[in-house]
Amino acid sequence: MSPETDSFLNALRGWMRLFMRRSMHEFTMWMKRTGLSMSQIGALMRLHHHGACPISSIGDDLAITPAAASQIVDRLVGLGLLRRDVDPQDRRVKIVALTPQGRALIREGIETRTQWLENLEAAIPESRRSAIAEALRDLTQAAQHLEDGAKTDIEKHG
Repeated sequence: MSPETDSFLNALRGWMRLFMRRSMHEFTMWMKRTGLSMSQIGALMRLHHHGACPISSIGDDLAITPAAASQIVDRLVGLGLLRRDVDPQDRRVKIVALTPQGRALIREGIETRTQWLENLEAAIPESRRSAIAEALRDLTQAAQHLEDGAKTDIEKHG
């Protein structure tokens, strides 16, 4: 490994360690305030990012049993964070979706997790922000390329 590669990987590891610690700390504190479990938050996040779906999809995404997914949904419906509707194409299937209260809660969690980035921006000299933004776009594009390739491999090989 070249010194440049070693330096690059060390810089990435340092950033990732700090970013993850800070991001997860803020998110964990928010999660404790909500009183929700990680699985409940996972179900809400799944619906936030991918929209309404059958309860079975939540179970598949969270790698839990259909019964466990149903219990999570029941609790979140009871809290007013989800609504359960009948699938118009198949009345036997229940579709769940975020309520306005559920959407607001997830937006709050996302904002809480990233709020510290505003302070970080202020700590970086304005003259360096453009170069850093460009480097972050390059990293994001490369990571997305790797992720897209991993998805393709999974689809090919199951």
